[in-house]
Amino acid sequence: MSALRDAVRDLPASVFADVLESDDAYLLVVDLPGVTAETLDVSVEGGKLVIEAQREKEVGYEFRYVEEERSLFLDAELPLPPDATGQGADGTVDNGVLELRLPKAGATPETTIPVEDA
Repeated sequence: MSALRDAVRDLPASVFADVLESDDAYLLVVDLPGVTAETLDVSVEGGKLVIEAQREKEVGYEFRYVEEERSLFLDAELPLPPDATGQGADGTVDNGVLELRLPKAGATPETTIPVEDA
């Protein structure tokens, strides 16, 4: 799991993420403000967890950005722990917080992980 932990540390500074582990699963929690299930794709490809997210934001016409620190897009590839493949994984996104539950199991080459609004 150290490869996943290291990859989470290498995410952009504006993305906060935690990795938790139980006896039967991993839980990846990623803060993605403004992201919904409709603007998020999560899959497993070639032993990597692929997260593609787009942040939606509305700014009133009377305002403009003086400084923007957070990207509108996140494209991340995180290595899966050796005992997790994405099979049976599920996720939710609630108020911009993505929670992915990755069961510990056997191998599967490619899986799309369903993510729903909580």
